[in-house]
Amino acid sequence: MNKSKTFFTYIFLSIAAFISIFPFFWMIVSSTNLSVDVTKGKLLPGSHLIENFQKLTSSVDIMGALGNSAKISISTTILALLIASLAGYGFEVYRSKAKDIVFNILLLSMMIPFAAMMVPLYRMFGKISNVVPTIGIDTLASVVIPTVTTAFLIFFFRQSTKMFPKDLLEAGRMDGLTELGLFFRVYMPTMKTSYAAAAIITFMSSWNNYLWPLVVLQSPENQTIPLLISNLGSSYAPDYGVIMIAIVFSTLPTAIVFFVMQKHFVAGMVGSVK
Repeated sequence: MNKSKTFFTYIFLSIAAFISIFPFFWMIVSSTNLSVDVTKGKLLPGSHLIENFQKLTSSVDIMGALGNSAKISISTTILALLIASLAGYGFEVYRSKAKDIVFNILLLSMMIPFAAMMVPLYRMFGKISNVVPTIGIDTLASVVIPTVTTAFLIFFFRQSTKMFPKDLLEAGRMDGLTELGLFFRVYMPTMKTSYAAAAIITFMSSWNNYLWPLVVLQSPENQTIPLLISNLGSSYAPDYGVIMIAIVFSTLPTAIVFFVMQKHFVAGMVGSVK
């Protein structure tokens, strides 16, 4: 009975692994083939990788788009981790009924879809453009600022802080640390697994963000990699080989970030759930 159960478990896991891996395999293989081969569903590697890459670099500024996405994602991740962890730490360590009410209202904001906030946000940044053009419409800052923190990240850090040993804070206070000193010198080093998990979530979300950059970024030199791929696919006769190699370039940074931090990702997520 146990052997048959193990056999079917491995069969199920093998099928699930194949379904998960196949899109990546097809993406890489398609980047080496011509557009006509991709539309035919060819699943064998071709010899047109260099040709597709040359077409991509000659038709669009792929490196500029990757640079813009990197600037936005790195800035968003750093600011979001700092602000959200400070908020989550404050909500949990300095408990009060008023803070709990504010936190519940914050959680209710998660029910509001981002599409409902786009028009007010766009009008707000339009007015900011007249005062401070460097953070107004059609700037990378206008993409970063609305996403520097989210209710989910604050909730995530508050739940993670529940597992934080509060005795360390008391020991730090006895050693003469200030409240900010406790946060930066005691809390942050101890909660590195939570920071790693939050960094992966935030970076991947920011890197793949499409809707708000589409609305607020108007100049071709400011477009991010999702916008560039969308433009490649919306042409009259899209070259699918070129599109696939652009998607490969888009996937690599998020894959690298995940594999570098994967050791801490599961531990951080488990800690927040507990």
